Amino acid sequence: MNNYLGEIAALLTAVCWTVTAMAFESAGKRVGALSLNLIRLVIGLVFLSIYNTIVNGEFFPTATNYQWFWLALSGLIGFVLGDLFLFRAFIMIGARISMLLMALVPPIAALIGWITLGEKLSGMEFLGMGITLSGIVLVMSSKLEINKGPLGKSLKIGPLLLGSLLALGGAVGQAAGLVLSKKGMQDMDPFSATQIRIMTGVLGFAIVITIFKRWKYLFGALKDLKAMKFMTLGSFTGPFLGVSLSLLAVQHTDTGVAATLMALTPVMIIPPAILMKKEKISAIEIIGALVSVSGVALFFL
Repeated sequence: MNNYLGEIAALLTAVCWTVTAMAFESAGKRVGALSLNLIRLVIGLVFLSIYNTIVNGEFFPTATNYQWFWLALSGLIGFVLGDLFLFRAFIMIGARISMLLMALVPPIAALIGWITLGEKLSGMEFLGMGITLSGIVLVMSSKLEINKGPLGKSLKIGPLLLGSLLALGGAVGQAAGLVLSKKGMQDMDPFSATQIRIMTGVLGFAIVITIFKRWKYLFGALKDLKAMKFMTLGSFTGPFLGVSLSLLAVQHTDTGVAATLMALTPVMIIPPAILMKKEKISAIEIIGALVSVSGVALFFL
């Protein structure tokens, strides 16, 4: 099993992010994206601080200046810039088109990993990535309406292009954040490394909220007990457990492989969508899910 520790951690990350996506979808509708981003990171930081105090015996992570620099940079690029671009894209062109473009994270991560870390994927890994991503794209594009925005209005070329560029910026931010995390983490405990990344993310979002004068909305969000329940659940499976598992994944396998397996969330969300939300799933989504699973299998051959 140790031979596939990175791949297994990446799959578990996708499972965690499936729960996180559903929890944050409910919370985000009530409190807004900026408040959600900062609150989820603060709650995640609390979980991480408790965990590291109990397990590693240190409330504050111990790391070299080299590790601090690269992990802090990955936190700013991955959490702050990447998420800001992505959430702005949600507003301009809708979540479905944005997430379709986010399927580019794995190949971008593989490219950045090759340039900066010298990572090289085997032919089987490239084939697995291609098949898995094809399935993910099928799932996400099954209900895609290119000419419609998030409010159902027709999109003009300008907003569609700008929104697509913002979503692409989000994809680059997430991919670069993963690669920089691997570069800085080295043999460091993934939970301690995640703590450093999230501390930087909290600082970055606090600055953004100050610039946009959104503190009153954040304090209002803290009073929404129902939203706080969803954010606490999502923060446990996301910033605390999911992000830490993602670092464990990139620590033990190539960044492109890990990013591909972690991108399976749109596929994994199908069963709970059927059981909990009673959503109707199209034949194309089922085919896409099967294609993705077959692609994943190639990583374990």
